[in-house]
Amino acid sequence: MMSSRTGHLTPGYLEDDAPPPASVRLQLSALQALCRQTVAVRLAMVVIGAPFALANTPSGAPRHAVLVAAVLGVMTSYALLRDWERVGPRLLAHPALMALDLLFVATLLLTASPASPLAYATVCTPLLSGLLYGWRGAGVLTGLQLAVVLAVFRAWENRPGAGASTVLIAGFCVAAGIIGVTLRNLTFRFGAAGEALSEANARLAAAEAVESERARLAREMHDSVAKTLHGLALAAEALAASAEHRDPATLKRQAALVADAARRAATQSRDLLSDLRRRRDLTTARLDLAGEVARRAREFAARDGAEAELSLPGTPLLLPYATAHDVLSIVSEALENTHRHARATRVRIELDAAGAETFDLRIGDDGVGLPSTAVPGHLAETGHFGLLGMTERAASLRGRLRLGRSPLGGAEIHLHVPVPVPAPHRPQEEAAHA
Repeated sequence: MMSSRTGHLTPGYLEDDAPPPASVRLQLSALQALCRQTVAVRLAMVVIGAPFALANTPSGAPRHAVLVAAVLGVMTSYALLRDWERVGPRLLAHPALMALDLLFVATLLLTASPASPLAYATVCTPLLSGLLYGWRGAGVLTGLQLAVVLAVFRAWENRPGAGASTVLIAGFCVAAGIIGVTLRNLTFRFGAAGEALSEANARLAAAEAVESERARLAREMHDSVAKTLHGLALAAEALAASAEHRDPATLKRQAALVADAARRAATQSRDLLSDLRRRRDLTTARLDLAGEVARRAREFAARDGAEAELSLPGTPLLLPYATAHDVLSIVSEALENTHRHARATRVRIELDAAGAETFDLRIGDDGVGLPSTAVPGHLAETGHFGLLGMTERAASLRGRLRLGRSPLGGAEIHLHVPVPVPAPHRPQEEAAHA
């Protein structure tokens, strides 16, 4: 039924059948619907044309024959329409069964004549064969039907209008076969195009997921291990400089700093790997953002000696683990920048969760403020990825990160984030885990 074109001819309207896509179930369902519509049209044509055929047929045996043919046509079409799910696959697998349809066509034409309105119901046979079998099947069956039409014309050639009606029916049969094959090929081509589009979308989604994961890993590495390793390098340089003076106490202190930085780097690496492995298990975990922000501020004040002012909501702000993790990473990065670059003595952190759908986080200091070149893209080009990482984290939370001047006189980071909506409760999932 299907073939591949060879040669140097340019494909045109009558090109070979389109191959079905790999996932053909939807396309077969569409073809099945078209075939059922074709059978329904023939049923309607038989019902509508039967009264006109009986009125134009002489009484007696001819009228009885037309009546019997009309009744058989109605019953046959209705049976096909009702049980197409069982009959259709057999017709598709065994084209020889369409000979029964040709026999029905011959009976209808012989009893009602080519000039009868019932004769136009025969046009559905080539349309059905085109939908089912493609160009080759439609060509063979349409040719056989034309032979039947010609043979019937020989039997009715003396009836007025038989010749013109025969030519008209023959033309309709050829056109119906072409239309059937065209619809079949269009269905398969649309299916192949849809399948290719789905595959392209899947590949694009996978590439975007990989790129997003790479960016996330880069942020995690920058916010933890990379900074600790930088501190380790500085401590190692200080140790090398102290070795020239051969002061045992200084050497011991610098060696302890190197060892402590190395241990912190190892711990952060393990924490990062553990977080990567348990991210799926933490999809339902929730953290109190206000409490975690307070803990980070206390640790910052104890480590750097700066004064940390807090303005937090009185009630816990519970967020999904992934959301809280990204927000806390922004807090840690902002505090680290305050320590390393701002030379600040006071830091103020405000968490405003008055709205039910959003919350705002402001981190300001009394330091030197932001330089004029404090643009994420420009800083990333010079090897400083902290601000870029904070901006990317805010975007991943569907929030906004703005830089400005703090009331304390230094820089301020303002984070505006929508509160994630909890997933709806699903009893079937709870039952599955019970």
